[in-house]
Amino acid sequence: MSRKVVRASKFRHVFGQGVKADQCYDDIRISQMTWDSNFCSVNPKFVAMIVDASGGGAFLVLPLNKTGRIDMSQPTVCGHTGPVLDIEFCPHNDNIIASGSEDCSVMIWEIPEGGLVTPLNDPVVKLEGHSKRVGILSWHPTAHNVLMSAGCDNVVILWNVACGEAMVRIDSVHPDLIYSACWNRDGSQILTSCKDKTIRVLDPRKGTVIAEKEKTHEGSRPVKAVFVSDGKILSTGFSRMSERQVALWDPKSFGEPLTLQELDTSSGVLLPFFDPDTGIVYLCGKGDSSIRYFEVTDEAPYVHYLSMYSSKESQKGMGYMPKRGLEVNKCEIARFYKLHERKCEPIVMTVPRKSDLFQEDLYPDTMGPEPSVEANEWFEGKEGQPILISLKDGFATTTKTKEFKVHKSLLKTTSAAMGHQHDNTGEVHALQKEVKTLKETVEELTKRVSELESKN
Repeated sequence: MSRKVVRASKFRHVFGQGVKADQCYDDIRISQMTWDSNFCSVNPKFVAMIVDASGGGAFLVLPLNKTGRIDMSQPTVCGHTGPVLDIEFCPHNDNIIASGSEDCSVMIWEIPEGGLVTPLNDPVVKLEGHSKRVGILSWHPTAHNVLMSAGCDNVVILWNVACGEAMVRIDSVHPDLIYSACWNRDGSQILTSCKDKTIRVLDPRKGTVIAEKEKTHEGSRPVKAVFVSDGKILSTGFSRMSERQVALWDPKSFGEPLTLQELDTSSGVLLPFFDPDTGIVYLCGKGDSSIRYFEVTDEAPYVHYLSMYSSKESQKGMGYMPKRGLEVNKCEIARFYKLHERKCEPIVMTVPRKSDLFQEDLYPDTMGPEPSVEANEWFEGKEGQPILISLKDGFATTTKTKEFKVHKSLLKTTSAAMGHQHDNTGEVHALQKEVKTLKETVEELTKRVSELESKN
Protein backbone atom coordinates (compact mmCIF):
# COMPACT_ATOMS: atom_id res chain seq x y z
CA MET A 1 0.00 0.00 0.00
CA SER A 2 1.58 3.27 -1.02
CA ARG A 3 0.16 6.14 0.97
CA LYS A 4 0.11 9.43 -0.92
CA VAL A 5 2.18 11.86 1.10
CA VAL A 6 0.55 15.25 1.36
CA ARG A 7 3.04 18.07 0.89
CA ALA A 8 3.29 20.35 3.89
CA SER A 9 2.49 23.95 3.06
CA LYS A 10 1.05 26.81 5.07
CA PHE A 11 -1.00 27.75 2.02
CA ARG A 12 -2.79 24.42 1.66
CA HIS A 13 -5.96 25.78 3.22
CA VAL A 14 -6.08 29.20 1.57
CA PHE A 15 -9.69 29.90 0.77
CA GLY A 16 -11.39 32.49 -1.39
CA GLN A 17 -14.58 34.27 -0.47
CA GLY A 18 -16.75 36.85 -2.20
CA VAL A 19 -17.70 39.85 -0.08
CA LYS A 20 -21.26 40.71 1.01
CA ALA A 21 -23.53 42.24 -1.61
CA ASP A 22 -23.30 45.74 -0.16
CA GLN A 23 -19.50 45.71 -0.53
CA CYS A 24 -19.67 45.20 -4.30
CA TYR A 25 -19.82 47.93 -6.93
CA ASP A 26 -23.18 47.57 -8.70
CA ASP A 27 -24.89 48.72 -11.88
CA ILE A 28 -21.73 49.16 -13.93
CA ARG A 29 -21.79 48.39 -17.65
CA ILE A 30 -18.52 46.49 -18.00
CA SER A 31 -16.99 46.71 -21.49
CA GLN A 32 -18.14 44.07 -23.97
CA MET A 33 -14.85 44.19 -25.89
CA THR A 34 -13.35 40.80 -26.66
CA TRP A 35 -9.80 41.53 -25.62
CA ASP A 36 -7.71 39.40 -23.27
CA SER A 37 -6.59 41.98 -20.74
CA ASN A 38 -7.64 42.42 -17.11
CA PHE A 39 -10.15 45.25 -17.78
CA CYS A 40 -9.60 46.28 -14.16
CA SER A 41 -6.82 47.85 -12.08
CA VAL A 42 -6.80 48.52 -8.33
CA ASN A 43 -4.65 50.05 -5.63
CA PRO A 44 -5.18 51.01 -1.96
CA LYS A 45 -7.14 54.12 -3.03
CA PHE A 46 -9.11 53.34 -6.19
CA VAL A 47 -10.62 50.65 -8.37
CA ALA A 48 -10.75 51.30 -12.14
CA MET A 49 -12.83 49.36 -14.67
CA ILE A 50 -13.19 49.61 -18.45
CA VAL A 51 -16.84 50.34 -19.26
CA ASP A 52 -19.02 50.48 -22.35
CA ALA A 53 -19.03 53.93 -23.89
CA SER A 54 -20.93 55.27 -26.85
CA GLY A 55 -18.61 56.87 -29.37
CA GLY A 56 -15.15 56.49 -27.90
CA GLY A 57 -13.64 54.69 -24.95
CA ALA A 58 -14.07 55.19 -21.25
CA PHE A 59 -13.21 53.74 -17.88
CA LEU A 60 -14.60 54.29 -14.43
CA VAL A 61 -12.42 55.14 -11.42
CA LEU A 62 -14.06 54.80 -8.00
CA PRO A 63 -12.67 55.36 -4.51
CA LEU A 64 -12.37 51.90 -2.91
CA ASN A 65 -14.98 52.75 -0.28
CA LYS A 66 -17.62 53.88 -2.80
CA THR A 67 -19.43 50.54 -2.83
CA GLY A 68 -23.08 49.82 -3.55
CA ARG A 69 -25.08 51.01 -6.53
CA ILE A 70 -23.10 53.31 -8.80
CA ASP A 71 -25.18 56.09 -10.29
CA MET A 72 -25.57 56.14 -14.09
CA SER A 73 -24.29 59.73 -14.05
CA GLN A 74 -21.02 58.75 -12.33
CA PRO A 75 -18.29 60.64 -14.29
CA THR A 76 -15.78 58.58 -16.29
CA VAL A 77 -12.34 59.05 -17.80
CA CYS A 78 -13.34 59.51 -21.40
CA GLY A 79 -10.66 61.11 -23.56
CA HIS A 80 -10.01 58.23 -25.98
CA THR A 81 -11.72 58.21 -29.38
CA GLY A 82 -11.79 54.40 -29.56
CA PRO A 83 -12.54 51.65 -27.00
CA VAL A 84 -10.08 51.34 -24.09
CA LEU A 85 -8.31 47.93 -24.08
CA ASP A 86 -6.04 48.07 -21.03
CA ILE A 87 -5.61 50.22 -17.91
CA GLU A 88 -2.96 50.13 -15.22
CA PHE A 89 -2.34 52.21 -12.11
CA CYS A 90 1.17 53.51 -11.58
CA PRO A 91 2.87 51.54 -8.75
CA HIS A 92 4.58 54.71 -7.44
CA ASN A 93 1.63 57.09 -7.35
CA ASP A 94 -1.87 55.85 -6.58
CA ASN A 95 -3.50 58.79 -8.39
CA ILE A 96 -1.86 58.12 -11.75
CA ILE A 97 -3.31 55.63 -14.25
CA ALA A 98 -2.37 54.76 -17.84
CA SER A 99 -4.80 53.62 -20.53
CA GLY A 100 -4.23 52.05 -23.95
CA SER A 101 -6.85 52.18 -26.66
CA GLU A 102 -8.03 51.13 -30.08
CA ASP A 103 -7.31 54.74 -31.14
CA CYS A 104 -3.57 53.79 -31.18
CA SER A 105 -2.69 56.09 -28.28
CA VAL A 106 -1.63 55.69 -24.67
CA MET A 107 -2.85 58.29 -22.19
CA ILE A 108 -1.74 59.10 -18.65
CA TRP A 109 -4.36 60.47 -16.27
CA GLU A 110 -4.24 62.03 -12.83
CA ILE A 111 -7.22 61.09 -10.67
CA PRO A 112 -8.07 63.76 -8.07
CA GLU A 113 -8.10 62.80 -4.38
CA GLY A 114 -11.53 61.43 -3.51
CA GLY A 115 -12.28 60.44 -7.11
CA LEU A 116 -13.87 62.16 -10.11
CA VAL A 117 -16.52 64.81 -9.70
CA THR A 118 -16.70 65.68 -13.40
CA PRO A 119 -15.79 63.65 -16.50
CA LEU A 120 -12.06 63.62 -17.21
CA ASN A 121 -11.29 64.37 -20.87
CA ASP A 122 -7.76 65.74 -20.80
CA PRO A 123 -4.86 63.41 -20.05
CA VAL A 124 -1.74 64.70 -18.33
CA VAL A 125 0.26 63.22 -21.21
CA LYS A 126 -0.70 61.60 -24.50
CA LEU A 127 1.82 59.10 -25.86
CA GLU A 128 1.70 58.59 -29.61
CA GLY A 129 3.91 56.13 -31.44
CA HIS A 130 1.89 53.01 -32.20
CA SER A 131 0.30 52.59 -35.63
CA LYS A 132 -2.36 50.11 -34.48
CA ARG A 133 -4.42 49.62 -31.33
CA VAL A 134 -2.59 49.45 -28.01
CA GLY A 135 -3.70 46.48 -25.94
CA ILE A 136 -0.99 45.95 -23.31
CA LEU A 137 0.44 48.34 -20.71
CA SER A 138 2.87 47.71 -17.88
CA TRP A 139 4.59 50.21 -15.58
CA HIS A 140 8.21 49.58 -14.63
CA PRO A 141 8.25 48.12 -11.09
CA THR A 142 11.15 50.17 -9.71
CA ALA A 143 11.93 53.05 -12.11
CA HIS A 144 9.78 56.14 -11.74
CA ASN A 145 7.77 57.17 -14.83
CA VAL A 146 8.80 54.33 -17.14
CA LEU A 147 5.91 52.70 -19.00
CA MET A 148 5.91 49.82 -21.49
CA SER A 149 3.21 49.54 -24.13
CA ALA A 150 2.65 46.82 -26.73
CA GLY A 151 0.39 47.28 -29.72
CA CYS A 152 -1.22 45.27 -32.49
CA ASP A 153 1.51 46.68 -34.73
CA ASN A 154 3.76 44.02 -33.06
CA VAL A 155 5.84 46.79 -31.52
CA VAL A 156 6.89 47.29 -27.87
CA ILE A 157 7.66 50.87 -26.82
CA LEU A 158 9.28 52.02 -23.58
CA TRP A 159 8.28 55.56 -22.65
CA ASN A 160 9.74 58.18 -20.39
CA VAL A 161 6.36 59.44 -19.25
CA ALA A 162 7.76 62.56 -17.55
CA CYS A 163 8.78 64.02 -20.89
CA GLY A 164 6.28 62.11 -23.03
CA GLU A 165 8.95 60.50 -25.19
CA ALA A 166 9.40 57.05 -26.66
CA MET A 167 12.91 56.05 -25.52
CA VAL A 168 13.14 52.47 -26.82
CA ARG A 169 11.23 51.01 -29.74
CA ILE A 170 11.37 47.22 -30.15
CA ASP A 171 9.93 46.71 -33.61
CA SER A 172 11.85 43.91 -35.29
CA VAL A 173 11.59 41.12 -32.69
CA HIS A 174 7.94 40.05 -32.91
CA PRO A 175 6.73 38.81 -36.31
CA ASP A 176 3.13 38.62 -35.12
CA LEU A 177 0.62 39.83 -32.50
CA ILE A 178 2.00 40.20 -28.96
CA TYR A 179 -0.20 38.37 -26.42
CA SER A 180 1.50 39.47 -23.21
CA ALA A 181 4.39 41.63 -22.04
CA CYS A 182 5.62 42.11 -18.47
CA TRP A 183 8.68 43.02 -16.39
CA ASN A 184 10.68 40.92 -13.97
CA ARG A 185 10.81 41.99 -10.31
CA ASP A 186 13.50 44.67 -10.66
CA GLY A 187 12.62 45.64 -14.22
CA SER A 188 15.93 44.50 -15.73
CA GLN A 189 14.19 42.15 -18.19
CA ILE A 190 10.99 42.01 -20.22
CA LEU A 191 9.07 38.84 -21.02
CA THR A 192 6.78 38.65 -24.05
CA SER A 193 4.59 35.97 -25.56
CA CYS A 194 3.63 36.17 -29.21
CA LYS A 195 1.21 34.62 -31.70
CA ASP A 196 4.21 32.83 -33.30
CA LYS A 197 4.05 30.54 -30.20
CA THR A 198 7.38 31.86 -28.92
CA ILE A 199 8.09 33.40 -25.54
CA ARG A 200 11.07 35.75 -25.41
CA VAL A 201 13.15 37.30 -22.63
CA LEU A 202 14.38 40.71 -23.77
CA ASP A 203 16.92 43.26 -22.64
CA PRO A 204 14.60 46.27 -22.29
CA ARG A 205 17.13 49.01 -23.02
CA LYS A 206 18.80 47.31 -25.98
CA GLY A 207 15.63 45.69 -27.28
CA THR A 208 17.57 42.47 -27.93
CA VAL A 209 16.54 38.88 -27.24
CA ILE A 210 18.35 37.25 -24.29
CA ALA A 211 16.56 33.88 -24.53
CA GLU A 212 13.58 32.48 -26.39
CA LYS A 213 11.50 29.33 -26.51
CA GLU A 214 9.49 28.32 -29.55
CA LYS A 215 6.28 26.30 -29.35
CA THR A 216 5.81 26.78 -25.60
CA HIS A 217 2.23 25.60 -26.10
CA GLU A 218 1.19 23.82 -29.31
CA GLY A 219 -2.33 25.26 -29.51
CA SER A 220 -3.15 28.35 -31.50
CA ARG A 221 -5.01 30.25 -28.73
CA PRO A 222 -3.25 33.06 -26.82
CA VAL A 223 -0.34 32.33 -24.47
CA LYS A 224 0.29 34.46 -21.37
CA ALA A 225 3.60 34.40 -19.50
CA VAL A 226 4.93 35.90 -16.25
CA PHE A 227 8.21 35.81 -14.37
CA VAL A 228 8.02 33.88 -11.11
CA SER A 229 10.69 33.37 -8.40
CA ASP A 230 14.37 32.76 -9.29
CA GLY A 231 13.95 34.10 -12.82
CA LYS A 232 11.77 31.18 -13.86
CA ILE A 233 8.82 31.69 -16.20
CA LEU A 234 5.28 30.44 -15.88
CA SER A 235 3.17 30.28 -19.02
CA THR A 236 -0.47 29.47 -19.70
CA GLY A 237 -1.70 28.30 -23.08
CA PHE A 238 -3.42 25.50 -24.97
CA SER A 239 -2.47 22.07 -26.26
CA ARG A 240 -3.06 21.00 -29.84
CA MET A 241 -6.28 19.38 -28.61
CA SER A 242 -7.35 22.75 -27.13
CA GLU A 243 -6.78 21.71 -23.51
CA ARG A 244 -5.67 24.50 -21.20
CA GLN A 245 -2.12 24.11 -19.91
CA VAL A 246 0.18 25.67 -17.36
CA ALA A 247 3.96 25.24 -17.73
CA LEU A 248 7.09 26.30 -15.87
CA TRP A 249 10.33 27.11 -17.69
CA ASP A 250 13.90 27.86 -16.78
CA PRO A 251 15.18 30.41 -19.35
CA LYS A 252 18.78 29.36 -18.57
CA SER A 253 17.99 26.02 -20.23
CA PHE A 254 14.87 26.56 -22.27
CA GLY A 255 14.74 23.04 -23.75
CA GLU A 256 12.00 21.16 -21.94
CA PRO A 257 9.54 22.63 -19.45
CA LEU A 258 10.27 21.89 -15.77
CA THR A 259 6.62 20.89 -15.60
CA LEU A 260 3.63 21.03 -17.91
CA GLN A 261 0.16 20.30 -16.58
CA GLU A 262 -3.13 19.99 -18.39
CA LEU A 263 -6.03 21.65 -16.59
CA ASP A 264 -9.31 21.37 -18.51
CA THR A 265 -10.93 22.04 -21.88
CA SER A 266 -12.40 25.51 -21.27
CA SER A 267 -11.73 28.08 -23.95
CA GLY A 268 -11.01 31.17 -21.82
CA VAL A 269 -7.47 32.53 -21.75
CA LEU A 270 -5.88 32.08 -18.29
CA LEU A 271 -4.60 35.32 -16.79
CA PRO A 272 -1.74 34.54 -14.36
CA PHE A 273 -1.12 36.68 -11.24
CA PHE A 274 2.05 35.83 -9.32
CA ASP A 275 2.73 36.87 -5.73
CA PRO A 276 6.51 36.75 -5.06
CA ASP A 277 5.98 37.02 -1.28
CA THR A 278 4.08 33.74 -0.96
CA GLY A 279 5.15 32.00 -4.19
CA ILE A 280 1.50 31.56 -5.14
CA VAL A 281 0.27 31.97 -8.70
CA TYR A 282 -3.44 32.58 -9.29
CA LEU A 283 -4.93 31.63 -12.65
CA CYS A 284 -8.08 33.50 -13.58
CA GLY A 285 -9.71 32.39 -16.81
CA LYS A 286 -11.57 34.96 -18.86
CA GLY A 287 -15.15 33.70 -18.96
CA ASP A 288 -14.51 31.16 -16.16
CA SER A 289 -16.33 31.25 -12.87
CA SER A 290 -13.30 30.07 -10.89
CA ILE A 291 -9.81 31.09 -9.75
CA ARG A 292 -7.29 28.27 -9.42
CA TYR A 293 -4.17 28.76 -7.38
CA PHE A 294 -0.86 26.94 -7.21
CA GLU A 295 2.29 27.19 -5.14
CA VAL A 296 5.51 27.51 -7.12
CA THR A 297 8.48 25.90 -5.33
CA ASP A 298 11.94 24.70 -6.32
CA GLU A 299 11.13 21.00 -5.87
CA ALA A 300 9.44 18.80 -8.49
CA PRO A 301 6.73 19.04 -9.73
CA TYR A 302 7.44 22.76 -9.04
CA VAL A 303 3.86 23.94 -9.59
CA HIS A 304 1.69 22.44 -6.84
CA TYR A 305 -2.07 22.74 -7.07
CA LEU A 306 -3.51 24.25 -3.88
CA SER A 307 -7.20 24.80 -4.44
CA MET A 308 -9.86 26.57 -6.42
CA TYR A 309 -12.29 29.37 -5.68
CA SER A 310 -15.58 28.73 -7.51
CA SER A 311 -18.69 30.81 -7.91
CA LYS A 312 -21.81 30.80 -10.05
CA GLU A 313 -21.03 33.75 -12.30
CA SER A 314 -18.27 34.03 -14.87
CA GLN A 315 -15.65 36.77 -14.83
CA LYS A 316 -15.23 39.36 -17.60
CA GLY A 317 -11.98 40.61 -16.10
CA MET A 318 -9.93 40.73 -12.92
CA GLY A 319 -8.07 43.33 -10.89
CA TYR A 320 -5.33 42.36 -8.42
CA MET A 321 -4.69 44.46 -5.32
CA PRO A 322 -1.04 45.27 -4.46
CA LYS A 323 0.09 43.72 -1.17
CA ARG A 324 0.12 47.06 0.68
CA GLY A 325 -3.65 47.36 0.16
CA LEU A 326 -4.54 44.14 2.01
CA GLU A 327 -5.95 43.72 5.52
CA VAL A 328 -3.06 41.97 7.25
CA ASN A 329 -4.93 41.60 10.58
CA LYS A 330 -7.38 39.31 8.78
CA CYS A 331 -4.64 37.12 7.25
CA GLU A 332 -5.69 38.27 3.79
CA ILE A 333 -2.94 37.27 1.34
CA ALA A 334 -4.61 38.36 -1.92
CA ARG A 335 -7.65 40.28 -3.08
CA PHE A 336 -9.14 40.16 -6.54
CA TYR A 337 -11.72 42.47 -8.08
CA LYS A 338 -13.88 40.29 -10.28
CA LEU A 339 -15.83 41.93 -13.07
CA HIS A 340 -19.28 40.54 -13.81
CA GLU A 341 -21.53 41.74 -16.61
CA ARG A 342 -22.96 44.54 -14.45
CA LYS A 343 -20.86 44.71 -11.31
CA CYS A 344 -17.46 44.36 -9.66
CA GLU A 345 -17.08 41.97 -6.74
CA PRO A 346 -14.04 41.82 -4.43
CA ILE A 347 -12.83 38.24 -3.75
CA VAL A 348 -10.70 37.84 -0.65
CA MET A 349 -8.07 35.08 -0.28
CA THR A 350 -7.33 34.21 3.34
CA VAL A 351 -5.09 31.84 5.27
CA PRO A 352 -7.10 30.53 8.24
CA ARG A 353 -5.27 31.35 11.48
CA LYS A 354 -6.58 31.46 15.01
CA SER A 355 -4.44 34.33 16.20
CA ASP A 356 -5.17 37.91 15.16
CA LEU A 357 -1.56 38.97 15.76
CA PHE A 358 0.60 39.98 12.79
CA GLN A 359 1.71 36.80 11.01
CA GLU A 360 5.35 37.34 10.08
CA ASP A 361 5.55 34.23 7.90
CA LEU A 362 2.64 35.31 5.69
CA TYR A 363 3.90 38.85 5.19
CA PRO A 364 7.60 39.16 4.44
CA ASP A 365 8.68 42.70 3.56
CA THR A 366 6.99 43.56 0.28
CA MET A 367 7.28 45.99 -2.61
CA GLY A 368 6.50 49.53 -1.45
CA PRO A 369 5.35 52.50 -3.54
CA GLU A 370 8.73 54.25 -3.52
CA PRO A 371 10.67 53.98 -6.82
CA SER A 372 14.39 53.38 -6.50
CA VAL A 373 15.56 55.09 -9.69
CA GLU A 374 14.32 57.92 -11.92
CA ALA A 375 13.35 57.33 -15.56
CA ASN A 376 16.33 59.10 -17.14
CA GLU A 377 18.81 57.30 -14.85
CA TRP A 378 17.21 53.96 -15.70
CA PHE A 379 17.35 54.58 -19.46
CA GLU A 380 21.04 55.48 -19.01
CA GLY A 381 21.69 52.04 -17.51
CA LYS A 382 21.20 52.34 -13.76
CA GLU A 383 19.33 49.38 -12.21
CA GLY A 384 16.80 49.91 -9.45
CA GLN A 385 16.22 47.24 -6.84
CA PRO A 386 12.75 47.11 -5.25
CA ILE A 387 12.42 49.16 -2.05
CA LEU A 388 10.69 46.87 0.42
CA ILE A 389 8.38 47.85 3.27
CA SER A 390 7.01 46.04 6.31
CA LEU A 391 3.26 45.52 6.52
CA LYS A 392 3.37 45.06 10.26
CA ASP A 393 1.50 48.25 11.12
CA GLY A 394 -0.63 48.35 7.99
CA PHE A 395 0.62 50.59 5.26
CA ALA A 396 -1.95 51.55 2.67
CA THR A 397 -3.02 54.97 3.83
CA THR A 398 0.11 56.41 5.39
CA THR A 399 2.26 56.52 2.27
CA LYS A 400 3.32 59.77 0.74
CA THR A 401 3.05 59.18 -2.98
CA LYS A 402 5.71 60.36 -5.35
CA GLU A 403 4.56 63.57 -6.97
CA PHE A 404 3.88 63.27 -10.66
CA LYS A 405 5.56 65.97 -12.74
CA VAL A 406 5.48 66.35 -16.48
CA HIS A 407 7.97 68.70 -18.04
CA LYS A 408 6.18 68.91 -21.36
CA SER A 409 2.91 70.53 -20.32
CA LEU A 410 4.68 73.73 -19.29
CA LEU A 411 6.32 74.08 -22.67
CA LYS A 412 3.03 73.55 -24.47
CA THR A 413 1.05 76.08 -22.44
CA THR A 414 3.84 78.68 -22.64
CA SER A 415 4.23 78.51 -26.40
CA ALA A 416 0.46 78.54 -26.88
CA ALA A 417 0.10 81.59 -24.66
CA MET A 418 2.83 83.47 -26.50
CA GLY A 419 1.39 82.54 -29.86
CA HIS A 420 -1.84 84.49 -29.33
CA GLN A 421 -1.49 87.50 -27.08
CA HIS A 422 -5.25 87.88 -26.62
CA ASP A 423 -5.48 84.37 -25.15
CA ASN A 424 -8.14 83.49 -22.60
CA THR A 425 -7.68 83.87 -18.88
CA GLY A 426 -7.85 80.07 -18.40
CA GLU A 427 -4.40 79.61 -19.92
CA VAL A 428 -2.96 82.50 -17.92
CA HIS A 429 -4.30 80.93 -14.72
CA ALA A 430 -2.89 77.57 -15.74
CA LEU A 431 0.48 79.21 -16.35
CA GLN A 432 0.45 81.02 -13.03
CA LYS A 433 -0.41 77.75 -11.32
CA GLU A 434 2.44 75.97 -13.13
CA VAL A 435 4.91 78.71 -12.14
CA LYS A 436 3.72 78.57 -8.52
CA THR A 437 4.18 74.79 -8.43
CA LEU A 438 7.64 75.13 -9.98
CA LYS A 439 8.62 77.76 -7.41
CA GLU A 440 7.45 75.52 -4.58
CA THR A 441 9.38 72.59 -6.03
CA VAL A 442 12.56 74.68 -6.33
CA GLU A 443 12.14 75.92 -2.75
CA GLU A 444 11.60 72.39 -1.50
CA LEU A 445 14.70 71.13 -3.34
CA THR A 446 16.80 74.05 -2.07
CA LYS A 447 15.64 73.25 1.44
CA ARG A 448 16.50 69.58 1.04
CA VAL A 449 19.94 70.41 -0.34
CA SER A 450 20.74 72.72 2.56
CA GLU A 451 19.48 70.10 5.03
CA LEU A 452 21.75 67.51 3.46
CA GLU A 453 24.70 69.91 3.50
CA SER A 454 24.18 70.71 7.16
CA LYS A 455 24.13 66.96 7.94
CA ASN A 456 27.48 66.52 6.24
